[in-house]
Amino acid sequence: MPIGDPQALSAAPQSAEQVGRVISVRGSQASVGLPPAAAHAPEEARATVGKFLGVRAGKSLLVGLIADVSLRTEPLLRNQEQVAVAQVDLIGEIRDNETASAFFQRGVTNYPAIGDAASIIGSRELRLIFENPGARMIEVGQLQQDGTIPARLDVDEMLSKHFAVLGTTGVGKSSAVTLLLHQILAARPDLRVLLLDVHNEYSRCFGPKAQVLNPSNVKLPFWLYNFDEIVDVFFGGRPGLEEEVDILSEVIPQAKAAYAQAASGAGRLTLKSEAAAARYTLDVPVPYRIADLLTLLDTRMGKLENRSSRMVYHKLITRIETICNDPRYAFMFENANVGGDTMVDILSTLFRLPPKGVPMTIMQLAGFPSEVVDVVVSVTCRMAFDLGLWSDGADPLLVVCEEAHRYMAADHSVGFAPTRRAISRIAKEGRKYGVFLGLVTQRPAELDSTILSQCSTLFAMRMTNDRDQGLLRSAVADTAANFLAFLPSLGTGEAFAFGEGVALPARMKFRQLPPQLLPKSETATVGGAAAPTDDHSLASVIERWRGRAAKPRSTDRPVEETRQPPLAPGEAPQLQPQLQTSQSQAQQQAAPQPTALDPNRFKLLKRPLDPVAPDPLRR
Repeated sequence: MPIGDPQALSAAPQSAEQVGRVISVRGSQASVGLPPAAAHAPEEARATVGKFLGVRAGKSLLVGLIADVSLRTEPLLRNQEQVAVAQVDLIGEIRDNETASAFFQRGVTNYPAIGDAASIIGSRELRLIFENPGARMIEVGQLQQDGTIPARLDVDEMLSKHFAVLGTTGVGKSSAVTLLLHQILAARPDLRVLLLDVHNEYSRCFGPKAQVLNPSNVKLPFWLYNFDEIVDVFFGGRPGLEEEVDILSEVIPQAKAAYAQAASGAGRLTLKSEAAAARYTLDVPVPYRIADLLTLLDTRMGKLENRSSRMVYHKLITRIETICNDPRYAFMFENANVGGDTMVDILSTLFRLPPKGVPMTIMQLAGFPSEVVDVVVSVTCRMAFDLGLWSDGADPLLVVCEEAHRYMAADHSVGFAPTRRAISRIAKEGRKYGVFLGLVTQRPAELDSTILSQCSTLFAMRMTNDRDQGLLRSAVADTAANFLAFLPSLGTGEAFAFGEGVALPARMKFRQLPPQLLPKSETATVGGAAAPTDDHSLASVIERWRGRAAKPRSTDRPVEETRQPPLAPGEAPQLQPQLQTSQSQAQQQAAPQPTALDPNRFKLLKRPLDPVAPDPLRR
């Protein structure tokens, strides 16, 4: 009897849970004929878009997701009373489904045949799919198909291959990120988290588990920055002038060598340190002093006879002094002329080494000058990767980047190139050294597709922009990429989860957080009952506007109310040996203070040169 004969289909045994039969198979898709739905059929028995459907094939139950349901009018279907057809994307299968040893695996080994029965996946099968006893799982919500089934994620797979949370404004991205991080920290006590908080909204979400860093209590001294980063700081985020940049590239290694010579107690500070400077490169984070840098520049300027050449040095010195005296940059240039190698303390504070019960750092970026936000992100992410590299991944770290499209734009002419390189390096190589990445963005279309493609677990929340959906579709490797068409209809707090962290692409609803843990911006709340601004409060606002450093800068550590004692040798990061406090103090005392610059050194620029008279600055 032919396979397509209506009598052959009707003779097949019927199942109590059956909702239809396979009528065609093509690649990873199968078409299932559906009868009319009963008027009072329960929700669990309705075969609709987004639900899991099972097709019995021998001892296995093939698992697929309904991507499309349409009305069909072919004579064959009319004879069988199958008035609709469901397009099912086959994703995996439950092997030995009828036995106690049943297990789920991705991929399909045996494809269905025409006439195989199809049924809605029940609670037993869903639990078998999403409960993996051999993996470290975290629970983040419930499945949309069955609210009694928890939505679980494989935390190790999600972290080691990076993840991203995508969605438009107001769909619950920040709450989802907070929930994910709470569950990740509970499942991975060995993990440390660095959260780049663009809008200062996460400070209340983690309580005593997190320290909050901002310009008032963080120290990122200028000598930690590589050459591209410090040039961007000196030039206020604008492209550097070629002549001035070339001069900086020559004198910075000399300033490093001069400080190292003074700190080692080799004797009086000498400015002719070209030979010693050969041991130092522009990008190695070695301490030096701004005073030494300015002295070197001033000495070079004094040896020049051409006025235009001296003007280049004059502008560069003025530029550096202006930035160093700006109170907004106190987190970089405070104690710029004191010296001291504080890299161990900086890394310990920034990356929680050792955690001491506080495994998370929230870096609030809203208070930094807008010109250097990209630089701060660059130096932070670069040091995170280098720490993992040189410590051989001894201390796993997760870097979560909010508003990721600001730093990794699809248009490479936009943004700061070193920031893109630093984050891209984590995305491509970080997993080898225990440095993981989490991206959060509301505009996936503006995000560099190369970096997004490195994220193997995606949480796609409501998105209505076609460009965003198109980019996401190219990044999703599963056959369930067709379900991205459902994104505009997702509710608040709902998401489609794709990738390595979930057993199957699934629609889930994130668990609601307690009110005290919900992210909330520290700026004014829309619709709030704030008091109107009077003259006195406006004056205080202007004072904050003009000089953030008008009030004394906080010297307390972010977590501890007093300064922590020096780390024990066994607790020191693997990047470099622990420095003894007494030794550091002795070196600082031994280092002579740099000679003050002549306040009249620029007067020569104000009068014409006399070719006969000797130059007082020539040596």
